[in-house]
This record gives sequence, C-alpha cells and structure tokens, in this order.
Amino acid sequence: MLSNNDGCAVARSQEAKVLGVKMGEPWFQMQALAKKHSIIALSSNYTLYADMSNRMMTILGKHSPSQEVYSIDECFLSLNGFNTDLTAYGQAIRRQVKCWTGLPVCIGIGPTKTLAKLANHLAKKQPEWAGVCDLGKLPEYTLNDLLERIEVGEVWGVGRRIREKLARLGINTALDLKQADVAFIGGYFSIVTQRTVMELQGVSLLQLEEITPARQQIMCSRSFGLPVTQLADLQQAIISYMTRAAEKLRRQSSLCRAVHVFIRTSPFRQKDAQYSQGLTVTLPKATCDTLKLSQTGLWGLKRIYRSGYRYAKAGVILMDLAPTEMRQASLFMDHVADKSTRQLMQTIDSINQRMGKDAVFLAGAGMEKRWQMKQGNKTPCYTTEWNELAVVRC
Repeated sequence: MLSNNDGCAVARSQEAKVLGVKMGEPWFQMQALAKKHSIIALSSNYTLYADMSNRMMTILGKHSPSQEVYSIDECFLSLNGFNTDLTAYGQAIRRQVKCWTGLPVCIGIGPTKTLAKLANHLAKKQPEWAGVCDLGKLPEYTLNDLLERIEVGEVWGVGRRIREKLARLGINTALDLKQADVAFIGGYFSIVTQRTVMELQGVSLLQLEEITPARQQIMCSRSFGLPVTQLADLQQAIISYMTRAAEKLRRQSSLCRAVHVFIRTSPFRQKDAQYSQGLTVTLPKATCDTLKLSQTGLWGLKRIYRSGYRYAKAGVILMDLAPTEMRQASLFMDHVADKSTRQLMQTIDSINQRMGKDAVFLAGAGMEKRWQMKQGNKTPCYTTEWNELAVVRC
C-alpha cells in the first residue's frame, strides 16, 4: 500500500517484505524490483478502510461487554469473568470476522493491556498458535523465554528515544524491561514507562476507555496531487479540509474558538522557491458552523498567500476546543439565527451520513478539484459506492 499521492510504501505483505520492499521506500525507486517480481502497489483508499474498520469493530464489540477502539485496526476487549477456554473463544472470533468481512485478524490475550499487545505480536509471529495467543495459559518460564526473544522496542509505549535510552542502561529485551526495578526506571523515565514495567509484571494499570476522549485539536491536511499556484485552488482545498474538520468537531459535540491555517511548498523540490507560512485566527464566538469556520480559514489564507510559489500542501487546525454544553450566551447573540445554524449543520450531517460523503457540500469547495490527492492505483470502494460494487459474472 502506498501513502498519499502514491508516494512511498506504508504497508507491505509478508511476500513483499521478503522481496526487499522497505517501509517508507519511495515507489519510484522500486520500479525495477516491482517489474521483476510483479509487485502490485495500491493507492490509499481511506473510504474503504474506514468502512471495513467499522464493520470489524462492530463484530468484535458483540463478543464483550466492554470495548475500546484503539485505532483503525486495533481494539481491546474485556474478557473478565469469562468462564470459558479463551483460546477457543478467540478462534471463534477470528472465524466470524473472517467469514463476515474477509479480514484476517490476530488476537492476543493477557492480564494487562501491555501484555495483550505483546500476545498479539506473538500470535502474528508464531504460526503454531493459528493467530491466537493467550499468555495467561503459559508457565512463567515459557513466558519469560518468549519475552527474551522480543526486542524492547516492540513493547507498547516504547518509542525510539526510550529504546535507545534503555539500551544504554543494558535493557534490550521485553524480559529485561519486565525484570527491571520500578524505582530504578523511575529515576530515568516518566511515570508512563514505570507503568509499562508494572504492566509487563502483570499489574493492570491501564483501564479500558469505552468512551473515546474528545480531541483537544482537530487537524485536516493533505499533500496535493500536483503543485498548486493559484489562490482559487488553495481556497477550494481550505474549504474542503475545513468541512471535514467541522464534521469531526460536531461529531464529538465540541466548539472551536481558534483556527490555524497553513500552506507550504515542497522541501523535496529544491529547484523551486521555498515558502511556508501559517496564521492562527481567534474567533469572536466559539462555533462548529462550517460556514463561519470556512470564512475564517479563507480570511487567514488570503493573508499568508504569496503568488509565484508552487504549493505542495495546505491544511487547517481547529484549536481551543470546548464542549458544546459550555456554549456561552452573548448579550448580542441572535438566538434565533444561532438555533437555525445548528439545525442546518445537523441537517447537512444527516444527509451526508445517509446519502454519502459530500452529497451536500459548500459550493466554494468546487466540482473539479485539480489539486486532489493522486490515487492512480486505487481499489474500488466496494462497500460504500453503488457503482463500484463487485460484480460476479457466471
């Protein structure tokens, strides 16, 4: 799978890894290798990914009273109180997900979230476990033997900098980290790393978050498929990005009190003149109105735009967010207009949710978006577009 604008490899099958395709390697540098081994590279298809993720998470959520969706392809389920063979239960879940969606999944089971993540890692690496690993079934010496084979950077929450610092302390494997003294770790790292050690020791400190906390900022940004030079094209992009960001804002029942808009050229086109600028605009009144947010974004764009540059990216950030219920009344507020605006946004969201993205959109976003992301090898949206449904011919 390729990144935005078919730039570089961001996901690889095991076969592609064996052939030498490296994570993050630019696609144009792999042409000879791809031709030699008939490697297929597909463009990012976010609509398809989101829909399949929602289907998978819905299925998984039926198998536990508590579910935390951690990312587009990961979630935690609570199995506390389940009086059953958890390995067999995990296999049943895998079969159902595979049957109903066609997606292969691996399941890791452990007494803590950190150990469950490691169990999932092991389930992928050990073919004999057929995709399900329950660390609770393993004797301590077997578990320690497995942890000794896992590089410490594979532990959830251990990034590159922490890994390098741990290595200087002689901690190189997951077992080393598990057996480290918590107080000793606290002398060099934050409480987060201490918790990781205790989680590896079987002490559950990270609880399931069944309700995803509201974001503190919402960003929407994309690289352009082609360099953009005209203000009109940048305006289309800013309105489109602001529309997406405002939808997310309303979805989490928040209001925005400041908007940041930015544009920049590509640092990789060294022959081009370089320019990068952004501007934060404070709103007089917190809002989630796409129209007002777009107007604010365009106001900021006009002040940072400079002609004569080949722009490669633009974006917006909604900042200083607050819950809708904290909306403060103003002496000069037009309550009738405010209520009408909220009803309009709810209606637009409802139509787009029922009829598909951009069934209703702002005219300023344009019909022909020459700046849109390049997706030369995108698979059809099999599950969300009627005209792209898979067809079986007998």
